[in-house]
Amino acid sequence: MARACQHPFLNVFRHFKVDEWKRSTKEGDVAPVTDKTLKCTVYRVRGSVSAGNYIQLPKTSTQSLGLTGRYLYVLFRPLPTKHFIIHLDVSTEDSQVIRVSFSNLFKEFKSTATWLQFPFIFEAGRSRKDLAGMIPAGTRWTCLQIDLHDILLVYLNRCYSHLKSIRLCANLLVRNLYTSDLCFDPAVTIAEARRAKLPVTPVPREMAFPVPKGERWHDHYSHIRFPSDSSETFSEPVQKSCSLPEAVLPGHVLQLLPHPVAFSKQVQDSVSLKVQKLGPTASRWAPSAPRPLPEVNLSCECSEVSSVGGPSGHCQEPFPWVDKRAAGDSIHISAHKPAVEPAAPEHTASQESFLPDPVLRLKGVIGFGGYSTKWALWTRDGAAVVYPCHAVIVILHVDTREQRLFLGHTDKVSALALDGSGSLLASAQARPPSMLRLWDFQTGECLSLFQSPVLTISSLSFSDSGALLCGIGKDRHGRTMVVAWATDQVGRGGEAVILAKAHTDVDIQAFEVAFFDETRMASCGRGSVQLWRLRGGELRFCPVDLGEHHALEFTDLAFRQAQDGHTLYVCSRSGHILEIDHQHMAVRHARRLLPMQTPGGPLPQKQTFSSGPGIAISSLSVSQAMCAVGSEDGYLRLWPLDFSSVLLEAEHEGAISSVLISPNGLRVLSATSFGHLGFLDVPSQEYSVLVRSHAALVVALATDCSRGQLATVSQDHTVRIWDLATLQQLYDFMSREEAPCAIAFHPTQPTLFCGFSSGAVRSFSLEAAEVLVEHRCHQGAITGLVTSPDGSFLFSSCSQGTLAQYHIGGPWCRILRMAANVVCLDSCLSPNALAVSGDSRLLAFVGPSKYMVTVMSTASLDELLKIDVSALDLAGSHLNSAMVVCFGPTPPGHLLVSTSSNMVAVLDASSGCVVRELCCVHPVACSSLALSGDGRFLLTAADRAIKVWDYLAQASPSCQVYIGHSEPVQAVAFTPDQQQLLSVGDAIFLWDILAPTERSPPGSVQGSPKAPPTCKASLGARQLEDVVSGASGLPRQQVPVPSWASPLQLGICARPSKGLDGTFSMSDESHGLEELRQASGLPVLMQKEAGRAGDGAWGGGWLQGSPGTSAGLSTPMGGPVSRGGAAGWGKFIYNWTGARCMCPVDFRWFQNGQWQIITVPSDPRHLASQGKVIAGTNHCLVTGGLMTFCGLSPSLTATCSTRRARVQPTTRPDSYKHFMARYKASPLAKDLSLSPAGDEQLHLKAVVGYNGNGRANVVWRPDTGFFAYTCGCLVVVEDLHSGAQQHWVGHPEEISTLALSHYAQILASASIQSSTALHCQIRLWDVQGGSCRQLISHHSTAVQDLAFSPDDGFLVTLGDYGDRTLALWSTATCELMTSVCLLEPVHGVAFDPWDGGVLACVGRGAVTLWLLLQLGADVSLQIHQEPIPEEVGACELTSLCFGPAPLLYCGSNAGQVCVWDTRAGRCFLVWEADDGEIGVLLCSGTRLVSGSNTRRLRLWAVGAVPELRRKGSGARSHSVFMEHELTLDGAVVSAVFHDSMDMGVVGTTAGTLWYVSWAEGTNTRLISGHRSQVNEVVFSPSESHCATCSDDGSVRVWSLASMELLIQFQVLSQSCLCLAWSPPSCRRPEQQQVVAGYSDGTLRVFSVSRTAMELKMHPHQAALTTVAFSADGQTILSGDKDGLVAVSRPRTGMTFRVLSDHRGAGICTIQSTRKEYGDFRAEGMDLWLAASGDQRVSVWASDWLRNHCELVDWLSFPAPVVTEASGCLPPTLAAFCPWDGALLVCVGLGVHPEVVFYSLYQKQVVKKIPLPFFAMSMSLSPRACLVAVGFAERVLTLVDCVSGAVQDFAGHDDSVKLCRFAPSSRLLFTVAHNEILVWEVMSH
Repeated sequence: MARACQHPFLNVFRHFKVDEWKRSTKEGDVAPVTDKTLKCTVYRVRGSVSAGNYIQLPKTSTQSLGLTGRYLYVLFRPLPTKHFIIHLDVSTEDSQVIRVSFSNLFKEFKSTATWLQFPFIFEAGRSRKDLAGMIPAGTRWTCLQIDLHDILLVYLNRCYSHLKSIRLCANLLVRNLYTSDLCFDPAVTIAEARRAKLPVTPVPREMAFPVPKGERWHDHYSHIRFPSDSSETFSEPVQKSCSLPEAVLPGHVLQLLPHPVAFSKQVQDSVSLKVQKLGPTASRWAPSAPRPLPEVNLSCECSEVSSVGGPSGHCQEPFPWVDKRAAGDSIHISAHKPAVEPAAPEHTASQESFLPDPVLRLKGVIGFGGYSTKWALWTRDGAAVVYPCHAVIVILHVDTREQRLFLGHTDKVSALALDGSGSLLASAQARPPSMLRLWDFQTGECLSLFQSPVLTISSLSFSDSGALLCGIGKDRHGRTMVVAWATDQVGRGGEAVILAKAHTDVDIQAFEVAFFDETRMASCGRGSVQLWRLRGGELRFCPVDLGEHHALEFTDLAFRQAQDGHTLYVCSRSGHILEIDHQHMAVRHARRLLPMQTPGGPLPQKQTFSSGPGIAISSLSVSQAMCAVGSEDGYLRLWPLDFSSVLLEAEHEGAISSVLISPNGLRVLSATSFGHLGFLDVPSQEYSVLVRSHAALVVALATDCSRGQLATVSQDHTVRIWDLATLQQLYDFMSREEAPCAIAFHPTQPTLFCGFSSGAVRSFSLEAAEVLVEHRCHQGAITGLVTSPDGSFLFSSCSQGTLAQYHIGGPWCRILRMAANVVCLDSCLSPNALAVSGDSRLLAFVGPSKYMVTVMSTASLDELLKIDVSALDLAGSHLNSAMVVCFGPTPPGHLLVSTSSNMVAVLDASSGCVVRELCCVHPVACSSLALSGDGRFLLTAADRAIKVWDYLAQASPSCQVYIGHSEPVQAVAFTPDQQQLLSVGDAIFLWDILAPTERSPPGSVQGSPKAPPTCKASLGARQLEDVVSGASGLPRQQVPVPSWASPLQLGICARPSKGLDGTFSMSDESHGLEELRQASGLPVLMQKEAGRAGDGAWGGGWLQGSPGTSAGLSTPMGGPVSRGGAAGWGKFIYNWTGARCMCPVDFRWFQNGQWQIITVPSDPRHLASQGKVIAGTNHCLVTGGLMTFCGLSPSLTATCSTRRARVQPTTRPDSYKHFMARYKASPLAKDLSLSPAGDEQLHLKAVVGYNGNGRANVVWRPDTGFFAYTCGCLVVVEDLHSGAQQHWVGHPEEISTLALSHYAQILASASIQSSTALHCQIRLWDVQGGSCRQLISHHSTAVQDLAFSPDDGFLVTLGDYGDRTLALWSTATCELMTSVCLLEPVHGVAFDPWDGGVLACVGRGAVTLWLLLQLGADVSLQIHQEPIPEEVGACELTSLCFGPAPLLYCGSNAGQVCVWDTRAGRCFLVWEADDGEIGVLLCSGTRLVSGSNTRRLRLWAVGAVPELRRKGSGARSHSVFMEHELTLDGAVVSAVFHDSMDMGVVGTTAGTLWYVSWAEGTNTRLISGHRSQVNEVVFSPSESHCATCSDDGSVRVWSLASMELLIQFQVLSQSCLCLAWSPPSCRRPEQQQVVAGYSDGTLRVFSVSRTAMELKMHPHQAALTTVAFSADGQTILSGDKDGLVAVSRPRTGMTFRVLSDHRGAGICTIQSTRKEYGDFRAEGMDLWLAASGDQRVSVWASDWLRNHCELVDWLSFPAPVVTEASGCLPPTLAAFCPWDGALLVCVGLGVHPEVVFYSLYQKQVVKKIPLPFFAMSMSLSPRACLVAVGFAERVLTLVDCVSGAVQDFAGHDDSVKLCRFAPSSRLLFTVAHNEILVWEVMSH
């Protein structure tokens, strides 16, 4: 862009037309909104992940903005309590692109050669350590002025050229962007500058922020100039040093605080901070010309400038601190070192919003281990121990028991290591690939996060200096790997670097770096001790000669410094301890520790040398004076170094897993496999327990209100009671026979209640520590246990559905009542299975089914309320079930229910009405709920995350997400004082609530006490950054890791063919063939004629050949072939049957990695007579005209015939992949009266629905926007932007599948075989013009699949299981090139995109590859088949897709994905990808999409598969993992994705098309329709909406303009058969109602405006068939299939009259209209009719207010002749004529098909219009004299009643059972089964 065009400034958004998104792009949640402050439209960018929600200019990274302005002005406002990022890609004069980023995610300034990261700091009177983090509330609109020229010059010594691209990432509001070479002052307008003659450049008018009259700009907005007062002095590149500016604002100060950057290793620059006070004085009157920077001082105190530097030029990296003093407006600047413990950002001011953020802080954890219990370390001073608690690292002070927590890992910590100085801590997590973190041990900051090449690190060891870190683990191939990292630069801003890696086949149980030489290490394991050395970038080891001890299993080792050198101690599981000379690599001493029991002695006595079994030593530690040994018998023993006797011993409850002597040698730390951690104090000989923990998952908790205690139950069969103040265990109870399931405290007494898996409920005394009473009234495991708050009752429930009530008010617990089958049997073990209200009056639980919630009286167990939870989410695709329940404070008395649709419903506990709903609470169903006592905070837990919700916010409550658990959270609860909360799962977490005490809202209980003082356990600054950026965010669900299957030797599997038909004549040859087939069990393949005749010609068949060309061989689907693991075809049989070829035929097959060819002469008997050996070991045998090539697998055969072979149909395969057409009894009309083009009175406008019965019937090209799908027999081409549709008509039957050519020029569609044709239709459409280019046919029954070759030169068509043919067509000539008859069904076919001559098919037991050979105009197919490996099992391959060459992915009906190497002909990788059949596979690059009949759509990362292929049999599949997963509303039948696989369209059997975005993790409904028969269409009086009902029990309300689904009412297990919309005279438009009739005889009245059911009536015993409102809307008329007509009032729900005049025949039609009083000599204003199926019509006049109804007329006609097609009488349809109220229009009356016009005045038929068939449906146009009639022959006819003209229209593939004109007559709706066609009436 020219520089002149950008002067004086450039509006970036306007220039690049951001609102059109053509030259820019948006991703995620980006929307224009109106800002109240600016009073204009701004763009809001928000989202939990900043990288997934942004605005980017320009559209692609290959383009450039070319903006040359020096200054970039960003007018934006950060969103409170969120983070944001601004990325600028700036180009230098030497064409180097530099990324400049600003974010409050950054804690410190970072710089690389291509990236500058500036932290964005906010100040609000907080301490310096609290400045980083989320944005405080009340942040203003800000003008961020960025000097791009100075940024590059100062920080990177480069010259600025232009701005290349901009990306604004969530979360912020942005008004606009501007660039200019001028330095504007945003606080000064042009008018102000002219009036006051200010020496500044005023801001242009369109850039200015509105300022209220009489107020100052700085009172409302903020201005940040960065670098501050950027100087023109920086006109030349910086040579030695530079200064880093800072911008400061009063109030909520936005600061840019970069740290100093070293331009070279020799020069370290100091920090210079230029502070510009942007108040009225500094901003308005400061000249725009910059001033020189001051000199650098250690500290200064002034109002403008402060500089901080280190002595001698060494950078100390101080943190600048801005402190606003009270005196005046001066600003005090000082420098401080980083705080030792960075805390989470807090906001101390009182806030109305959900603040502070975070509202929780993890105070402490109870637990030890998780992945392993061997890692427990002493700190250097011996005052604290370091150990993992699942995903948390705990530093516990042994004297004060205070905890410091390191958070950041998202899975269990598998290893720990601390360097010798105690300054650097290393940790690894277990989930592959293993991630390592390096921590600053003093501050808790994560210095480095990197991925290990090892899948799971099992051991870590630091060198004494901390410069070297070694890790041990297994690689992807299962081999042991040792990795050495250099960590000396980590503390200086560098990263850990891999120095060396080594593989070894020996077992390694322990590994340690020598403290005296960091280049030497030692390891031990099963049968070996190795000494390692790091030299020259390589790790090498040498085994120690163990002599007679070479077979021992060594478990641990330790170095000890001695006077004569260094000694290595190694222990074994057999009790041996070896002393090894490290220098001579020899065993110096060998000792064995043996147990010996003294007779009668209580304690075992130990001896050193003896025979017999030794003590199993698991760990040892050596100091200068003693050796500590831990063994599996639970003893910790201290020995002198000569092992002469035991000094001290301590017995533990479990096997000891780790021992460690403290650095001062006075304490010995020990850990057990049961999760206990403690230490032995040697001088005092006392043992202290530090940590006790559950050894398995904690499933429930309970808190004591009076004693501050916590009780937990676990799957380790223990019940434990903890002190909440000290987190120490008080009691524990163990039951080895039964597991505890639920727990509850008595509210007032020291009693604990516990429920067990046996059904027992026990009461424990906490004072006597004994069982008080036991009740065994339950037969199943206890699922719920709760006490009433007043201490009167205890309730328990079990898995058998029984509820028990106990009285606990007295000294003993006794049973009061039992209720059977009231609690849900499917209820899981949940702490929220039962809930009691705060006033002890109500009991709630899930039951009697999972769809119901029942509320009972706690005193009497009387049922008070039942709530149907399934009705809460009517729009969902699944039934909604309740998960857990929870009561809120009283008042207001809310009942909270968590549902399976990831929603929390807030219900009124007294009425059951829905108060509000929290949708999408978690990605999975919520497992636990808790509401604080003051009603402020709601806790929800699901998977491994906890969310805290602002419960008081009514509109859109905000929430905060907290992680830390490595396994799903089982329960959450508030402590009794409401100051803390608890969460249990893998461990017990105690969280502090940081929210200040607030006044309770009206209607709630009193507020909770003040929050406790903050403790030391808090998130480090780096951890906060990781949490926000996602490094330690919500842990992803554990992805399934595929299992590896090696390519085994492929076996022989031959299946005889079944049902062969008509291939051979009854000749001697054919009998010989049959005898041979029966004797050998070999299948015989049939040939399918290719459409070309010729004596002896092979045509297109399994065995393909022609004179002078090669012929292909084949095997039936499911016949695996192998020869010693090589890719070969196997034996084939050539049936000659007397045919003769005039010249030799070449036979080709694939074997040993290449194609083999033999030439067969014209008479193969010639070979037999000569006895020649063909193809080496393959012998030729000719018997009776049958030639057999022997020597290969007997599973391939081929035959030749000159006649067409027909294969008998087989049963449908057990695979949903095969298309199954819906049964239709309606015949096709032969003669249609079609109007000439342009004269049609109807035009097809829209199609509602998608055919979920089809397969692969969706195509989409994102680059061209072409989008097409099928609905019935129509191809619908839709514009996704406008919704406009085109309809390609031509198929007579339901379309089964679609295929789009690669160049998007041709669309192929295939329909099933019609009753009037021999073959299926395949139509080739011109995509550009929408016309049918060619109609071809070859297959019978149906077409299963279509595929174009990569060059679009060929089209392959695959028949279904009934057809079993494969045909190849030329797309240029549309001629059939060849066809093949298949003996077994094939499920899918695809061309190889990398080799257009290769075609792949999948079916039963094998993958078949076809080689397409073309010689001139002749085309032949040659076959190569590979069987499924044995480890896959007996399954069928149902889907396939090609990946990067030469990979072929195949899905099976067992949910496996097999990967094949098409070059080598082998399957080298198999993994379990789903639980059901995989019907859809798509691959592009490194990503694979799979869809199955389990409704799951999964995205797989398969980038490592090509590498696995190269590794051959040693490959493993651990690198294949699932990235995303979505669950849709039906089995996946169609899918098409963008090449990047980020977005796509997916079709399901539910008739829904979904737009899937993997980047956002969302699925949006594009097309939706009914799944079953649509029974009625009605319209609103204003014609703005329409409603439909269906056999699936749903009533759907659509927008008539866009045909988008707005509302859905769902009734389960019933069919909705009729529908009516309230007339305009009923009530106001906002009170419109829809009444629906169901198959159980009920009527339901729905409110459209309130989207709720208002009334349910049951006026009929039989199914309803029709329903209508009276003319005034105050009465409902309904008819049923028994002929009864009921009259009901919707206001009262009462049925006050039933008419039985039509009894015996079902009511077909009821219609009501208004008449004048006295018309037709009848009283009343309502005139209505009823028509029944026995050709009778009655007309009535009524006045329902007076309960008056009289018969006006009765029509009866003879019955018509029953048609063969329908087999039943046509319906009797009648309607009042809209244009003549005295006429009745009827069809279905009389013996002839005709429209009858009957006059109510003349009492006779006045007109008849003949029809071609008997009508199935009829509708009269309200405005024009038109009648639409639908027929069973799939024809829609429009009749002009004036002229009698008739026009026929096709488009449906079934009987047209419904026609409905819209009230305006502009639209006509027709329905056939579930297809809804919308026609535009052109003659209106």
